[in-house]
Amino acid sequence: MKRNHYYMLATVFVGFLVFGFSENVKGPAMPRIQADFELDAFQVGTLLSFNSIAYLLACTFTAQLTRKFGIKAISVASFGFMALSGVFIYLSATYTGLAGAYFFMYVGNGMLEIVLAILSARLFVKNTGMMMNLAHFFYGLSSIVAPMLASGLMNLTVGGVTLDWRGMYAAVMLLSLLPMIPALMGRFPEEDVQPEHRLSIRMLARDPVLWLIVLILSFGVVAEMSVGGWLVNFLEKAYNWTNADASQMLSIFFLFFTFSRLFLGPVTDRIGFTMSLIVFGAFSAALTFIGITAGEPGAILLAAAGIGIAPVYPTVMAMIARRYRENSDTAITFVVTIMGIFTVLGNVVIGAIITAVTKYAGAGMGIARGMQAGYLFIGACALLSALFSLVLYVYLRKQKEVI
Repeated sequence: MKRNHYYMLATVFVGFLVFGFSENVKGPAMPRIQADFELDAFQVGTLLSFNSIAYLLACTFTAQLTRKFGIKAISVASFGFMALSGVFIYLSATYTGLAGAYFFMYVGNGMLEIVLAILSARLFVKNTGMMMNLAHFFYGLSSIVAPMLASGLMNLTVGGVTLDWRGMYAAVMLLSLLPMIPALMGRFPEEDVQPEHRLSIRMLARDPVLWLIVLILSFGVVAEMSVGGWLVNFLEKAYNWTNADASQMLSIFFLFFTFSRLFLGPVTDRIGFTMSLIVFGAFSAALTFIGITAGEPGAILLAAAGIGIAPVYPTVMAMIARRYRENSDTAITFVVTIMGIFTVLGNVVIGAIITAVTKYAGAGMGIARGMQAGYLFIGACALLSALFSLVLYVYLRKQKEVI
């Protein structure tokens, strides 16, 4: 049993490590892909949108497949999908072929995220907050390394042939075979839920707590994900930073983000999940607002905001695992699917705010004011996550069910 526990831990931790690599190697690869296929910005945007579409699609059926075939089979299938997608990307000779391979890869990515969340909920019965944050620490760790790994592999020459982006994707995605080994060797904790205790999504949707969790996670993840997409752009446009300096600040954000999950995980178990979400979300929002108000010298505070926003996702997963122990797969599917829709809309709203404020402010400082307004919305999302956490805390305290 002890050895099997190690197999499960290896599956989760290495799975999150591989997940982080697969999500974050596209940055260095995208300019070369665009040049090779002579793509315009719309085609690049369409290619990247397959991430969200395939992710949402995977969210709709993964829990049902897990219930029908078992979490072990679907875990192995998810890793296999991702490894195979690397081969498809390597063989893609046209934009259409690449788009299909990307879609296939992100279906595997979406399946893996749901599977890892369900497995973590079943596995981490004790010290749930700490263990959830530790698992997601590995995702953050690989997110830091992924751009450097991708750049190195694309310039690597093997047998006189440069790997370039195709070889890089094939090599990185084949890493998915590593966590498949402990997944095949281990015995997974299957559900032991009586049919009368099984709740449908429709029944769970009647619980106001679940909707508050959806709002907390959605605004928290929008604040988290938007930094990766907008921080560099903000520093370049608002303060005329070079791309290298702005990218370095983004790396500092990921450092704060990653190690926050490692060190603050035990805090969530000590002070409670709901209180942790209030404190962390408010802290991230405060640093963002102060950083924008302070101007260019406050840029480091925008990176430090990662300390507060990082624990939100794993802490919410821990909360779901604790409150919906017998229906965690259904609850996770419901919450993550709606969260995915929010993240798509979040970037649209930020772009719209930047465009509107830039036009209103006019020439000169218009673009700087527009970028500041857009980034203030990121801080507002962190604040809204904290405020909905406060509403949840008050509601649960009245019910004497504070998590």
